[in-house]
Amino acid sequence: MRTVKWVLPMPHNAQKQKEVVEKMSLKATWIYYRDLRPSNIGSVKYRHLLLLLFWPIFGLVFMTLEHGVPILWEWITGKALIYQEVVSVLDAYIPFCEWFAIPYYFWFVFLVGMVIYGVLFDFRALRHYMWFVILTYTATAIIYLIWPNMQALRPVDFPRDNLLTDIVKGLYDFDTNTNVCPSIHVLGSLGVCFAGLHSRTLKGWGWKSFFVISTVLITASTVFLKQHSILDVFAALLLGAICYPLVLFVICRREDEHGLPFTPADLPAKELT
Repeated sequence: MRTVKWVLPMPHNAQKQKEVVEKMSLKATWIYYRDLRPSNIGSVKYRHLLLLLFWPIFGLVFMTLEHGVPILWEWITGKALIYQEVVSVLDAYIPFCEWFAIPYYFWFVFLVGMVIYGVLFDFRALRHYMWFVILTYTATAIIYLIWPNMQALRPVDFPRDNLLTDIVKGLYDFDTNTNVCPSIHVLGSLGVCFAGLHSRTLKGWGWKSFFVISTVLITASTVFLKQHSILDVFAALLLGAICYPLVLFVICRREDEHGLPFTPADLPAKELT
């Protein structure tokens, strides 16, 4: 059985680091993926793409929790599913602010951007991000199933009438107020932030500041838009603090030891038989 050992060029100085970053081009990505086939997607070279299958699976699970479980529960018991309200005294001290609709919706760009960048240029960051999402979102789905919860913090009358409040009204119409603790919004942001901070291609204080500030603003937006209680945020931070060491020091370290590729610039160093 033949295995391939992949080696990331390890920069020893600023010039070599610059050379590694310069190799992060679409041409290198095209060369890397041009041999991709359904038959070899499970290989060492391409298996990071399999992690993306979690997204449609979780989407189906979440829709089932939101709509299927209440219907099934009522059909079996003849009673409506009871949700536990999540609320804290601290929530009363957090005012509604429609300006946080901007970072709240930026969350989608934040998450999708990391997936696209990871697929194209930084496989290691993609693995960090996806394993964090897989662990935390799976745990969250289990929590929603065994402990249905909701929040009742949304304002009936908005203090102002403008474009951003209209956007928030549309958000309220589209998004339910159930299954909120822990906050998936916060967990997704933490996943991007952790992956970005440990990325070997997104270097420098500019990128680090971007990931941290974006995560803080997105997290704050969940409570200032009254989409979540502060308890939902605390629960997400706790769950993230538990899961990320497992990702960083167990799962991804083991993948590194097995020689999984880091970037499209990696080339087989040698074949071992």
